[in-house]
Amino acid sequence: MIKKILLSSDPVLRRQSKPVGKIDKKVLDLIKDLKDTLDVQKDPEGVGLAAPQIGKNLRIFVAKYKSFERVVINPEIIKIEPKSLSAKAARGKKEILEGCLSLPYYYGPLKRAGRVTIKYLDEKGKDITETFDGFQAQIIMHEIDHLEGILFIDHLLNEGEPLFKVEGDEWEEVELS
Repeated sequence: MIKKILLSSDPVLRRQSKPVGKIDKKVLDLIKDLKDTLDVQKDPEGVGLAAPQIGKNLRIFVAKYKSFERVVINPEIIKIEPKSLSAKAARGKKEILEGCLSLPYYYGPLKRAGRVTIKYLDEKGKDITETFDGFQAQIIMHEIDHLEGILFIDHLLNEGEPLFKVEGDEWEEVELS
């Protein structure tokens, strides 16, 4: 079922989420709700959605970008590695502006790890340890932040980076305080 996505001002998004005890019908229904809700996000388009964003403080998120699709339950970060770019990749690197469905049409340049290894459960309860690179790592880290009660704008504030609001084709820098 498609759920309403909470906006960044909602206090639910600032709470640390609880681990999932067992994968039962309620949890599977929540995963379906997350998938359904993410699938309809076209303006702006979403690539991940965490349970707190639909009002459930449980350690679950879904990620979906092109052929990349994951259901992640109770993630634990095993290892974070900085970006390592070849000289050729460094020259052609485009900065990615990060956004969030809980703060639609706002974007900022975030420095995220280039690679992250996490341990998690999938929706069948299988233990998985997996490494993600590049944009996939950025999605994973963003969604894990949601489970910790952290929003991407918190990182922008800490790093002194700007926040931009998009209206149509217009980009405007917004004051962060």
